[in-house]
Amino acid sequence: MSAAWDLFRKEGIRTGTASWTDKSLLEPGLFYPSGVNKPAERLAFYAEHFPIVEVDATYYALPSEKNSQSWAERTPDDFVFNVKAFALMTQHSTNARGLPKDLREKMPDEILDKPRIYPRDVPNDVIDATWTRFFAALQPLHRDHKLGSILFQFPEWFPPSRENREYVVRCGDRVAEELPGVACAVEFRNERWMSDEQRQERSLQLLREHGLAYVCVDMPQGFKTSIPPVAAATAPLAVVRFHGRRTDTWGKRNVSTHDKFGYDYSEGELKEWQPKIAGLADEAREVHVLMNNCYRDYAVKSAETMAQLGLHLLDV
Repeated sequence: MSAAWDLFRKEGIRTGTASWTDKSLLEPGLFYPSGVNKPAERLAFYAEHFPIVEVDATYYALPSEKNSQSWAERTPDDFVFNVKAFALMTQHSTNARGLPKDLREKMPDEILDKPRIYPRDVPNDVIDATWTRFFAALQPLHRDHKLGSILFQFPEWFPPSRENREYVVRCGDRVAEELPGVACAVEFRNERWMSDEQRQERSLQLLREHGLAYVCVDMPQGFKTSIPPVAAATAPLAVVRFHGRRTDTWGKRNVSTHDKFGYDYSEGELKEWQPKIAGLADEAREVHVLMNNCYRDYAVKSAETMAQLGLHLLDV
């Protein structure tokens, strides 16, 4: 049994990564042994080591029911997937190619010709269809009790306002309606949601009142997108995501995801979170700790180290 599985079964703390298919991780021998080359083999191998994974491909394109069924079949009974909401669902822009052909055909050519499209550009019936299809595609995971949460990561241009607070609540309501029992996890990227104690309490209280899980973050500080490393449980599920601490690339545009998130946490940096995660475990029914420093084997090493640190804390 791996340290991550052991920690989950003892304490209800799941540790894992934000991807199992990152291209830089697929180098033979880095994490996956030589000969483990097929998607089914990789997922099965990953699931031997970790009890959770985050799916981020669903942010770029709508998921498919076929993939969800395959993921359910290739993982142990108590394995879970946290799935990132499609970009248009969180007020992000997206490439029109991320939409199915029949939905693209409902949109004007002048919109399809744009390099990026925003929710304001898209007809309401297309927006509604993306939500419906997103949830429908995840039903195989839901039926097999392998869907942990839907992650709504809101952009930096989504500040606290009455309209945006109402939108956050509607997202949670839609998840509860379409996927009963699945958590709605909310991550902010505009500093004003959590910039001082008063705003923190107002934001966290909003989530508590509606049973939405606050996503705690470790990330570079000092930017308009920076959220402080506050540990708070606002629902039965608590979530922590680690984005690395690369201040040299975080605020820059046209930077690759590897340059932005490629950060190799030290054991000391991960130890800083041990008391916080232990506190979350006392408050919440379950804790999900996801490493988003996805470059080469950085994330899997961080997840393994975090699990080992958690087990060590239990033994002290």
